[in-house]
Amino acid sequence: MSEKQFLLTMEGSNKEIIGIEDKHILDSMLAIGIDVAPKGCHGGGCGVCKIKITKGEVTTLSQSRKFLSKEEEENGYVLACRAFPVSDIEFEFIGKPKCKVNEKKKYGFV
Repeated sequence: MSEKQFLLTMEGSNKEIIGIEDKHILDSMLAIGIDVAPKGCHGGGCGVCKIKITKGEVTTLSQSRKFLSKEEEENGYVLACRAFPVSDIEFEFIGKPKCKVNEKKKYGFV
């Protein structure tokens, strides 16, 4: 049985991203060299991979309310490391680096 594949289109990118139903969107982006998010946790706990789904549907694992409010989620925002395509999608990369570890590294505190 083959995995379902979907076309993932990121606003501002001309690269074709093929998403697989059981692979989160961030992994699909990284697989073709789209590395727009700072290296985060890949588990929904840092918020650096926030995207807005503008077309299509995804399913998600639990997402940190610290980095994604209920209102944002209701308006199509998800964390790419916690979202899986269930159709072709179009999205905008938001990615606000709010990770406290990354902020500490930036300022030399780690």
